[in-house]
Amino acid sequence: MIRLVVMMYVRFPLSLRNVEDLLFERGIDLSHETIRFWWNRFGPLFAGDIRRQRVSAMRGFRHWRWHLDEVYVKIGGEMHYLWRAVDHEGEVNCAGSAGGVGL
Repeated sequence: MIRLVVMMYVRFPLSLRNVEDLLFERGIDLSHETIRFWWNRFGPLFAGDIRRQRVSAMRGFRHWRWHLDEVYVKIGGEMHYLWRAVDHEGEVNCAGSAGGVGL
């Protein structure tokens, strides 16, 4: 039930109170604060599951693409190398940095 409540809040343009009202019409009496707590507690877990499922499903397809973003930035007078791998949907797959790069 927690997954259903969180997905209703995330998937559709509903406020916490709208989700509370929809659930009340279906005989489930929850506070909007409970829904907010569940979103904060379980939302990132559910998003990670969805992201992993989507990535693993896309690996079998030939059009699964990614690219590497790279940049050198100066922080406190010292050059740092930053990079990240981004897939075709804009999801960051991995990222890293190397501080104190001599240029």
